[in-house]
Formats: sequence, structure tokens, C-alpha cells
Amino acid sequence: MKAAVIVKPGQISVESVPDPTPGARDVVVQVAGCGICGTDLHILDGEFAPAYPIVPGHEFAGTVVATGRDVTEVRVGDAVAVDPSLHCGECYQCRRARGNLCERWAAIGVTVSGGAAEFAVAPVKNCFPLPEGVAPVDAALIEPLSCAVRGFDVLPRRLGDHYLIYGAGTMGLMMLELAKRCGAASVSVVDPNPARLATAVRLGCSASASHADELSRPRGWDVVIDCTGVQAAIDDGLGRVAPAGTFLQFGVSEYRTRATIEPYRIYNREITVTGSMAVLHSFERAGELFAAGILDPGVFISHRYPLDSYAEAVDQFRAGVGRKIEIVGAGEPVREPAPAQVGSA
Repeated sequence: MKAAVIVKPGQISVESVPDPTPGARDVVVQVAGCGICGTDLHILDGEFAPAYPIVPGHEFAGTVVATGRDVTEVRVGDAVAVDPSLHCGECYQCRRARGNLCERWAAIGVTVSGGAAEFAVAPVKNCFPLPEGVAPVDAALIEPLSCAVRGFDVLPRRLGDHYLIYGAGTMGLMMLELAKRCGAASVSVVDPNPARLATAVRLGCSASASHADELSRPRGWDVVIDCTGVQAAIDDGLGRVAPAGTFLQFGVSEYRTRATIEPYRIYNREITVTGSMAVLHSFERAGELFAAGILDPGVFISHRYPLDSYAEAVDQFRAGVGRKIEIVGAGEPVREPAPAQVGSA
């Protein structure tokens, strides 16, 4: 089969690799859509240090084309979205229902071959059967949505809270959609990219700005969420939290990123600083939310590239073009940007 391969840090190749074969409790999925994520950039840059070469792609969905001998839950022809999490189930953290912090943490598309390929293998327990009417090519959005759902699991979610979100990329927009449905009194979004801000406005944010100084909330925000991983945004956001408020570090930073905190302010104003790591008991809930129409794939997926254009798609993603960029399987329509569309909302 054909797959995108990160041969070593900084080198991508689309090449022929062996077809996957299912174990007893595995399925093989013909990939319809596979999203590109910031984690893929970290792998390409050598920061997550998996074994190379690696086939990336942890956000994917498609159709089951083969099953292991002990699989009864799904059949060939079923459409599924795949949770990439590979928790060991045995370590200290897993025994305490914290599999996302597994001491032997692994993931499809991060530590083992993923969905940036014609076919991918996954444990059947990781497969969410898609309801009729949900297109597999769109359902690659379920994985990032499941991360956003996990983020909200660690937030207070009080009715009438005021939210400030840094970043209007895919994850920031998903956080916006969830906040609106969690009883937020207002949701403000900050992003220096005007095209991305325009999408936040289209989705109904309360206010938008290129910098939080342009917004007016003297008492601060009850919930501040960083979806960028960028030091400047994190430093700024930590200073915008209202007394008794919460700061959520949701964006994935580079290992070397450092932020500045004011311990006295955290103590004196009872501010909570927390983080959210990947997926934890949230994939099925995200699938149900997606099937119920919480996200419009036509808004969230801005570009679709064929597998042969994987390197180009990564370059577009790194440049901050569009929103979710997907690699699509054979027969799925592509949506590549014309020159005038680069950076469009």
C-alpha cells in the first residue's frame, strides 16, 4: 500500500509499505480522511522521539476492510472513527483510570503506524461505529473533538462563566463550540490571523481580537484556554484570569517553551492552572456529539489533499493556512487552495 512516511526528523516520503494485517482483536480500516495536527509537526521535528521511520496520522476514519478472527463488534463494510490511544491498562496510572497518562503511553500515528496511508490497523475496542449519514471523510474530526471534550472535563463548566480562548485554529474553534453549549455567558477569541478570527465570528463568538488588549473585561475571564502552545499567548493568558478563575493549558508547546507565573497572584486570587492531555474516556462522547451535529465539517475542514501531496499539506498547516487540513483516500474529493485562497477563512 501507499503511505506517508516520516523517514527521520525533517524528511517526509510517500512510498510503498507492507499492507497491515489484523491481529485477533484488530481491524484494518481503509482510510477515508486523516487530519493533520500539531502533534504531526512535533514528530516531524523530532520532538516526540518515536522510532523512525513512522507513518503519522492519529486523526482518521474510514471503512473496515478486514477483521481479526475474534472480532464480532464490527464487520467488513462498517464505517468507523478510530481512537488512536493505546493505553497499557496495567500501569499505575491506567489502574487509576488515567490512561491518557499511561506510563507506557503509545498511540496510533505517533508510536506505531497511523492513518496517513491507504490502510491502517487498529484494535476493535478503539473503533467508534459511525451512525448512518455520517461521512467517514468528515469523521476524522472526532479525534480532535474528543481531545476538546477531555479539556472540558477538567474545567468547572459553571453556567454564566466568561471564556477567553487563545487561538482560532481547529482546536480553538472546537473549544468555542463547546463553550457555547456549556452555558457560557460570553466567549471571546484572540488570534493574530484575521482569516481565522473571521471563522470564529462566523461561529458566533461574543468578541474577537488580534490581541486581548483590544477586549474589555477589567475583572478578567473566568476561564482562559490556550489553544496555541505559544509562550507569548500563555504568558498573556495567565494574566487575564479572573479571581477564582481557571487557566487551561490545552495547546501543545515545544519542549523548550517556558512561561512565567506569579505565585503570589495564584495564591491570592485562588487561580487554578491545569492541563489537558489527549483523550480520556471522551472519544465515544465526541462521536455522539459529532453525529448530533455539534460541528459543521464544511466549516472546520478547509483543505483536502490526496496522499501524494502529504508534504505539501504539512507545509500549508505549518504556515497557518486554513483550518483543519485533511489527507483523503482514493475516490474522496480533494479541496486544494488556489493561490488567491491561501489563508482564507
